[in-house]
Amino acid sequence: MSLKIRLSRAGAKKRPYYHIVVADSRSPRDGRFVEKVGAYNPMLPSDHGERVRLNDERIKHWLEKGAQATDRVARFLGHAGLAPKPAFREQPKKSAPKKKAQERAAAAEAAKAAEA
Repeated sequence: MSLKIRLSRAGAKKRPYYHIVVADSRSPRDGRFVEKVGAYNPMLPSDHGERVRLNDERIKHWLEKGAQATDRVARFLGHAGLAPKPAFREQPKKSAPKKKAQERAAAAEAAKAAEA
């Protein structure tokens, strides 16, 4: 059984609230889970203390058992110091300009520099 530490959505329409749960990777997002280990309220400001609540000792227990955190939960755990912070790029490589667009941009920069 492959375990994931992931978000499970709760709350009303347009008012999201998430439980951080340990669940089997095959179960649906809001379906059956093994244990609730925290909560995430994105409606609160980012510096608010109750935005992300984690049960540290239970999360450590499940990580030792081999549970894998999803990307978003891994970021929460990294900020809390329970796991190493994952590396995220600011801009994905896919959305970077392609070769010809980069050449045109470089040519435009060179022309602009020559005028000045």
